[in-house]
Amino acid sequence: MRQEYLQQCFPILREFLGYMEVVKGRSVNTVEEYFIDLRTFFRFMKMHKGAAAPDLDIEEIHIFDIDIDFIRTITLQDVYEYMSYAKNRRGNNARALARKACSLRVFFKYLTNYTRQLDVNPVLNLDTPKTKKSLPKYLTLEQSVALLQSADGKFAERDYCILTLLLNCGLRRAELVGLNITDIRSDGTLRVVGKGNKERIIYLNEACREALDRYLPTRPVDGVGKKDRNALFYSHLNKRISLQGVHYIVKGYLNRVKGLEGYSTHKLRHTAATLMYRNGVDIRVLKEVLGHENLSTTEIYTHLSTEQLKKAADANPLAKITPAKKAAQKND
Repeated sequence: MRQEYLQQCFPILREFLGYMEVVKGRSVNTVEEYFIDLRTFFRFMKMHKGAAAPDLDIEEIHIFDIDIDFIRTITLQDVYEYMSYAKNRRGNNARALARKACSLRVFFKYLTNYTRQLDVNPVLNLDTPKTKKSLPKYLTLEQSVALLQSADGKFAERDYCILTLLLNCGLRRAELVGLNITDIRSDGTLRVVGKGNKERIIYLNEACREALDRYLPTRPVDGVGKKDRNALFYSHLNKRISLQGVHYIVKGYLNRVKGLEGYSTHKLRHTAATLMYRNGVDIRVLKEVLGHENLSTTEIYTHLSTEQLKKAADANPLAKITPAKKAAQKND
């Protein structure tokens, strides 16, 4: 976790974040999300309980002095006050509120179940805001081909290889960024480190192998720093490509293909999963390929075909034609 965040933590929060990263194996990004959610929560609690100067903006409130005695004063009603503030004053939607509720549950469970610093968990009965589950957007096969064909310029081989791996393997952006040259194995497989530092092995199909064969001879060797020497993909500065770098590369090509202007890198992961499922890949196999922890996460792709059938039926121009109303019978 970044040092500037750790410097803002009170001891209990710092210990919690370290536990989540080291013991539970959560990613740096996930740990930082916990910190940001909990920082806002404790800033609000100090304001709510009169423990901060009333003329301070909430962003100016420090949380260095939070201790276990203060935390023991927090009730479920206080938490609902915070959720109301997050929704009405900060404009958080249901998804953001659900994430905040999750952060609070994890934190207070740590204090009650793991470190035993609290006897009572105030958020044990906290209701989670309901979020609307929407089917993931994805590219059609034709759009996917058009996207691949759009790769050109000085880094065409690199960019084509990135697009190919994303569309064929369903990699997350962070997984692609973390790939090392040594992760390409001689048996035609790729070692991927996913969420929670969990490793999985992906078999590379012919398209992936050919894309790598074309890219690797162009991969920089000279001018690469020792720290990044093992990286698979580099930026134009000969450093390991960043999350933002991948975003800009993929977004640039998506904007070239008609109809894909509003799509993101993550949609390529959805595309890979959808195309594999619709072409006969078992849902349990797909779970392993994508690196999902729970099958329920993968099952969203099983609803895509049903949704397509429903849309097809609704698209029929006769779909809204209903029987004409019979004229009311006259009384005898």
